[in-house]
Amino acid sequence: MTGLGTLLLLVLAGVFGLVIGSFLNVVVYRVPAGIPLTRESRCPQCDAPVRPWQNVPVVSWLALRGRCRNCKTPISARYPLVELATGIAFVGVVWMFLDAFGLAPAAQRPEAGWGALAVVIVAYLYFAAISIALTLIDLDTHRLPNAIVLPSYLVAGVLFALACVLGADWWALVRAAIGGGGLYAFYFILRLIRPGGMGGGDVKLAGVVGIYLAWLGWGPLVVGAFAAFLLGGVFGLALLLARRAGRRSAIPFGPWMLAGAWVGIVAGDTIARWYIGFFVA
Repeated sequence: MTGLGTLLLLVLAGVFGLVIGSFLNVVVYRVPAGIPLTRESRCPQCDAPVRPWQNVPVVSWLALRGRCRNCKTPISARYPLVELATGIAFVGVVWMFLDAFGLAPAAQRPEAGWGALAVVIVAYLYFAAISIALTLIDLDTHRLPNAIVLPSYLVAGVLFALACVLGADWWALVRAAIGGGGLYAFYFILRLIRPGGMGGGDVKLAGVVGIYLAWLGWGPLVVGAFAAFLLGGVFGLALLLARRAGRRSAIPFGPWMLAGAWVGIVAGDTIARWYIGFFVA
């Protein structure tokens, strides 16, 4: 692919990410509240309908100066920030899998077929989207809704199987299934050992995380799984030192599972090789 073609693809990914980010704002607000996603968007304060031109990602918030056009109630800056974050995340995923950083495994490189590569990119764009949505929902409500987590198993399975049909390595699919089942079992055992320390949503999410990490390799799986506990532990310790939480305070772990997963996706192979190098050098 030429440099111009790559740039165009990244721009399209960014624009698509902004649109998906706007939808994620709806998901984050409505799914925990049990509100249908198909319902017309309205101002929660004055119930005025949100017109299409008021739904343009980022631009509408800036044009409205962060306030409802009808009642002037402030609109949280989180809305455009989520849209921007999703756009950036989508660009990053596409960039990574186009091998810009040399991180894409052989099974996902163009030699496996551009069709397979495209499907794998879609799979990780989906994972990026639910990572943002689930992180915000867990921070807001301490919940990881089944309505998002459980369908993700089917989405991942269908997309990765399709990638294999189009030329990706079938062993990657087998490894993903093993990784998903293994990480689910690990979290399930942790919850049995300490019921109050791990929620059922965390266990269900662990299987999804394991699928996406293990598709890329065992290194990303191990690094991503370990990074979740490392990041969560550092955050919890910081809260304790700052006296913002006690030993029995409930801290959402889903965001750290997802953050750790992306550490594994982006740098898992590199970190694993670096670590193993200490023992074989």
